[in-house]
Amino acid sequence: MEAEFNFNNELSGKIVLVTGGTKGTGKAIAERLLNAGATVIITARNTPETPNEKLHFISADLSKSEGTQKVVEEVLAKYNRLDVLINNLGSSETQGGGFAVLTDEDWEETIQTNLLAPVRLDRGFLPQMIERKSGVIIHIASIQGKLPLYDSTLPYAAAKAGLINYSKSLSNEVSPKGVRVLTVSPGWIKTTSAIRMMERISERSNITIEQATQGVMNALGGIPYGRPAQPEEVAELVGFLVSPRANYLTGTEFVIDGGTIPTV
Repeated sequence: MEAEFNFNNELSGKIVLVTGGTKGTGKAIAERLLNAGATVIITARNTPETPNEKLHFISADLSKSEGTQKVVEEVLAKYNRLDVLINNLGSSETQGGGFAVLTDEDWEETIQTNLLAPVRLDRGFLPQMIERKSGVIIHIASIQGKLPLYDSTLPYAAAKAGLINYSKSLSNEVSPKGVRVLTVSPGWIKTTSAIRMMERISERSNITIEQATQGVMNALGGIPYGRPAQPEEVAELVGFLVSPRANYLTGTEFVIDGGTIPTV
């Protein structure tokens, strides 16, 4: 059974970097690619709570230019190349209340983390990919790039929309040079953080966790599939996209949202 799951080590010999790879979807992606035979490097500001000795960890704050530079230099110094870059890092920490409560700092911090960090890492790793005429870059965006929730995540939605546009533009430039660039836009994912949020809503509103979950799905306009995604489901899509089986795919956005976006 395990031999079937690792797809015959189809990523054997590949060097992979997954940003935000210590928890949630990033952790699931890192483990999925590790199981396919890749050497996987993960980054985050804090050391993983449950370290996996098979994942190579670099501590860095990628919202700062010096953080991205540190990662680029350490990876290339140790491994001499990078074959696959998964720009998974993303977060929204702004308060609710719409545009009026958002400060310049809110906008700047969100854009640094969700848009400029991937741009800097791409710029750092692309030259050696282009030189070898081989490489894959995945940008993990969000359906909020097309379906923004203005009340609490306006800067995040705007940054992810920018990331989707940038990813398409970058693919047009570097695909002829041998580097595939793709975007994956998940909907709501049932990460540990999401579960904790449901618990807080449940306690604060004196409702069940199931009711809290349904309330969030209603706020999204409903999820036709009836539940949020599991991190492993997003990781499985990424695993396919970076594999040799997807060699003709580039410049495309793949939405994985259980049908949340209501339009074509």
